Amino acid sequence: MLFKEITILNKDYNIEENMYVGVEGDTITYIGKECPEKDFGEEYSGRNRLLMPGFYNAHAHSPMALMRGYGENLALQDWLNTRIFPFEDKLSSNAVYWGTLLCMAESLRFGIVSSSDMYYFIPDMVRAVADSGAKANISRSVVNPAGLPFAQLPSVQETEEAIRCYHGYAGGRIQIDTSIHAEYTTNEETVRGLADLTREKGLIMHVHVSETRLEHEECKTRHDGLTPVQYFARCGLFDSPAVAAHCVWCDDRDLEILKEKNVTVAANPVSNMKLASGISNTAKMIEMGINVAIGTDSVSSNNSLNFLEELKIFALLAKVRNQDPTQITPQEALKAATAAGAAAQGRKDCGVLQEGNKADLIVLRTDVPNMHPVHDLLNNIVYSAAGSDIVMTMADGKVLYRDGEYTTIDIEKTIYEAEAATEAILKQL
Repeated sequence: MLFKEITILNKDYNIEENMYVGVEGDTITYIGKECPEKDFGEEYSGRNRLLMPGFYNAHAHSPMALMRGYGENLALQDWLNTRIFPFEDKLSSNAVYWGTLLCMAESLRFGIVSSSDMYYFIPDMVRAVADSGAKANISRSVVNPAGLPFAQLPSVQETEEAIRCYHGYAGGRIQIDTSIHAEYTTNEETVRGLADLTREKGLIMHVHVSETRLEHEECKTRHDGLTPVQYFARCGLFDSPAVAAHCVWCDDRDLEILKEKNVTVAANPVSNMKLASGISNTAKMIEMGINVAIGTDSVSSNNSLNFLEELKIFALLAKVRNQDPTQITPQEALKAATAAGAAAQGRKDCGVLQEGNKADLIVLRTDVPNMHPVHDLLNNIVYSAAGSDIVMTMADGKVLYRDGEYTTIDIEKTIYEAEAATEAILKQL
């Protein structure tokens, strides 16, 4: 495909107009001011359109789309114990497949090309993502509150099976990560055991960290004053590439460790507001050089995957938290939504619009009232654009969503099956 005379968000997060971008197979092979002589197949008119990298969702629980709106106006622990855990106890393979596919449809609608996903029923999640054409880093969340021997944990066995069967699946679109759910749902033997497995296999670790004040303070009580970050660092969890979700209550020493260990922080602004967990200090993290990406968390705590909304709130909350309207520039916000998320997933040739990178691209309309006037298009993307302005989503050079139509997903069937699976679970509760 050749995008003709289109405005682009370039690799430096600046705007260039009247550009030509050529895609061959799964790769961007031409970016320039001149129309290439080479035939790229279909030509896409760039009039009133903006081409930019797709979004990388750095923290998600996709099957929880089935629980959208199910547990409202509850604090995190109450929400988990009275609504989420009982529902999850009734999940089936069928329910997880359709819940994940529904989430992929919503993701593609809002420009998300890849997600870092932490859950279980891994084969069904893999099948749904593969069928959708999207990308994902999928991990089996390991919990061990009873302190069972590490090697006997079914979740560890499922993790090892997923690594054998699905790491690099679907032409590399699907990667398998490891995952400790959190400090408060495991013991030290489990953390150290999974840290060793992650290092041995050369994988990425995905973990919840300091999401709430209660979690943060109770960890210090259990571990001689160590915060979750300090405890995990002591256990070797951050000796592999890692994504730490939330990090709302991290102190200065925690941030120093995250920087030293090159841990990505996945900020989840909407979910953290909705559950009243707090506001992470993303501006300071970025200033320190920590890789900060953006996650939606689950649809059940968000309640949507509207990534442009997430992007806007990400930028705004940094200003509110520090009472400083200059913090988080549009470029910093856009990097967090794209390149930082791709880096968190170990996708080194993704997240930036440049020749040789994977063609993970989205197109936004600019001929809509909310995008005018244009004093600075970067500001408009971050603060004015709406999810409905996205008219195309492409992953690995394949168009998956275009002008309201899906090319890989039967959306009517997906909605029907997801609703039926949800109803079947509710009847058991």
